[in-house]
Amino acid sequence: MSTSGKVPTGGGESLSQNPFGALDALKRSLPSLPDTEAQESRRMSSKSESGLVKKNRGRVDIRRMTAGRGGKTVTVIDGFVGIGLAEKESLAKAMQKRCGCGGTVKEGRIEIQGDKREDVARVLEAAGFRPVFAGG
Repeated sequence: MSTSGKVPTGGGESLSQNPFGALDALKRSLPSLPDTEAQESRRMSSKSESGLVKKNRGRVDIRRMTAGRGGKTVTVIDGFVGIGLAEKESLAKAMQKRCGCGGTVKEGRIEIQGDKREDVARVLEAAGFRPVFAGG
């Protein structure tokens, strides 16, 4: 070190040992998962408890309504069978995120602000429901 009080920045020796160096060697020794096994593991994780993939969770009606809302348009989703309030709230949250708008769960149905029927249908299809456009 120099006597002027400056700290050398030339690199010199390393300050400490790399704590993750041993993990790199371990990672190289592990076998890689072939694509077919990776796809099989993803498919197995999407199965229900009975071992069957849930394809259709039932029909769900999607309506556009303006009545009683001061002329504001609302997309109403109802007709859910066999799901609880918590799952409806998580579906509503996913719809709100997808549509970029607000919404709520009231009286067993989901209400999304605005005419967002197409976006709502995509979210419902991804969740395994069969959306049907009802009304006008």
